[in-house]
Amino acid sequence: MGGSESLPNNSPHVPVMLEPVMEALNVRAEGRYIDGTFGAGGYSRAILEAGGAVLAIDRDPSAIAGGAALLDEYGARLRLVEGRFSELEAIAKDNDFTPADGVVLDIGVSSMQLDQAERGFSFRFDGPLDMRMGADGASAADVVNRASIGDLQRIIGHLGEERRAGRIARAIAAAREDEPITRTATLASIVEKAAGGRAPGSHIHPATRTFQALRIFVNRELDELVEALSAAEQVLGEGGRLVVVAFHSLEDRIVKRFLRLRSEELRGSRHQPLNVGPAPSFKALNRGLKADDAETARNPRSRSAVLRAAERTAAAAHPLDNTRLGVPRLVGVSGPEAFA
Repeated sequence: MGGSESLPNNSPHVPVMLEPVMEALNVRAEGRYIDGTFGAGGYSRAILEAGGAVLAIDRDPSAIAGGAALLDEYGARLRLVEGRFSELEAIAKDNDFTPADGVVLDIGVSSMQLDQAERGFSFRFDGPLDMRMGADGASAADVVNRASIGDLQRIIGHLGEERRAGRIARAIAAAREDEPITRTATLASIVEKAAGGRAPGSHIHPATRTFQALRIFVNRELDELVEALSAAEQVLGEGGRLVVVAFHSLEDRIVKRFLRLRSEELRGSRHQPLNVGPAPSFKALNRGLKADDAETARNPRSRSAVLRAAERTAAAAHPLDNTRLGVPRLVGVSGPEAFA
């Protein structure tokens, strides 16, 4: 998963940071590995080729359908399940796949989804303003046409980290008074005008952050990520590896905080007694690995990727606390289901 709006739509799918991911997973023959974001199956195939068994999950029915050939090739060593990666623990238990030896998560929208105009994720070509990774719930068009100016400003500002969120929200509200906004090209044009056009020398389209924000909101991506990390903590056996590739600062920040909180030793000082808390449930394996020049030249989609990895200890899983993980809170904004 993960992608960029600046790529041509005929770019072949290449698994991002495949070699570092495989090294971090430390795949062994007959080990059991969960690919929580199956996509085009790049990681799953590499794990299967290394002799592991894979439980692959994706909420996109087209991704699951696209895995048929891989299923034919590897048979019982691959199980494909349509579902959210936040449901990873329940899916693993239902498939008798615990404890697992590794979990890999590739966060964000997939290149295949970006390249399909009818999915509405991209403004590189015109399509219906959808953005749903699954087949149900509110679309981006529902949110754009029904949310208040204040809600739109908070969604775009917090989830897109867009400084011009207020101006963009007001422009969207004004445009939808004439007719509903239903196409990606229409929304991109509205945002570009509101933002004052592309900055000189910039390769980033002014609508990029707005589209990112709407996609994250419609799919509850940050909440899903937190729940998936917690689920991975539950299903991994001692010595099992968690490997996460993130593409945006909001996602990477959550992963970084989760692993830091799970791996830090609680120490006291001569002025304060030892803080009593749960023993570390993970041992961090790196501090965030970025793609090297060869990788980004070969696969431009990897240029913003950050890989973080950790190894599960024997300690019990920690209770989940979203507030400590830095998940943005959209105060006063209902969930996406309110706009369906």
